[in-house]
Amino acid sequence: MRLHNKVNKELLKQQVQKDGRPRRTVSFYKYYHLGNPQLFRDHFYILLNEVEVLGRIYVSYEGVNGQISVLEEHWTAFIEALNQIIFLQGIRLNKAIEEKDISFFKLTIKVREKIVADGLNDTSFDVTNKGVHLDAASFNALADDSNSVIIDMRNHYESEVGHFKNAITPDVETFKESLPIIEDILADKKDNNILMYCTGGIRCEKASAYFKHKGFEKVYQLDGGIIEYARQAREKNLENKFIGKNFVFDERLGEKISEDVIAECHQCGQACDTHVNCANDACHILFIQCDSCKSKYESCCSNKCKDFNQLPEDERKELRKTLEFNGTKFGKGRYKAHRKDEPLMLDDTVSTSENA
Repeated sequence: MRLHNKVNKELLKQQVQKDGRPRRTVSFYKYYHLGNPQLFRDHFYILLNEVEVLGRIYVSYEGVNGQISVLEEHWTAFIEALNQIIFLQGIRLNKAIEEKDISFFKLTIKVREKIVADGLNDTSFDVTNKGVHLDAASFNALADDSNSVIIDMRNHYESEVGHFKNAITPDVETFKESLPIIEDILADKKDNNILMYCTGGIRCEKASAYFKHKGFEKVYQLDGGIIEYARQAREKNLENKFIGKNFVFDERLGEKISEDVIAECHQCGQACDTHVNCANDACHILFIQCDSCKSKYESCCSNKCKDFNQLPEDERKELRKTLEFNGTKFGKGRYKAHRKDEPLMLDDTVSTSENA
């Protein structure tokens, strides 16, 4: 049996769209000592493939981390598949806030060194000595305490479109990069309540243990992350302290938690919180683009990419060997096209049509 899906992505996308059967998008994680990640990976792939699960899952010696799409009609069978694995029995499944049938188009399970890249030496501290888990109501109560410091454990392009009120949002691109920066920020706050949150809880799980190891005693994490918080806030009619959109790592790229739009289009400055990837596959940079700029630049991040996309395929293939695009020069969400009062960016200096 083939344990990988090698069908073209666009064909897979068409197949899922044509299928039309309703799906649920969920995420989950579990820290667990796996003796043979590759063996587990293959077994897990067979179990999930049999019930037509789509999504992206990482497996390592420290456990499993996944974001998946499950057919409504196979939900019971999916739960039964999970229950065949002892450490996944009863695992929390964070269901998407804004449900769309199309979030993933194939099943990918990869063996990694860690389920989240953190750069930590796990043997130097007890990863099970984690912070206190808080439900939405408890998180709100502590957030109102003047002795509390709220820390966003996510990356800048995530917090740019949505975050908790009064949260510290580090300007970082990776979880690994954030840990020493946050440690510096909190250096004089060891007597404060440290409230950490992330998308689904996995980053906080490790970070809370790390900061306890560093001498912080009042460490808390939002149980289930933003996804579970939003669900509880709605079901229990609690105050929603999260403003904006929750960035998610699938085709949706975001789900609204509140109606606030706190970000802006990276090309014109108009209020907007829609993340997209540049339509030029040689660039593919992640950025925020409004509908007007989407039309103007044909879903590209710059005129250079727009012009490049209009070239014949064989010419594009040859030029890719020498050309640099925003995706080569800037990190996720770092690119912002120039406006009239700002200097030119890399791509606009070589554009053959009007400047951005």
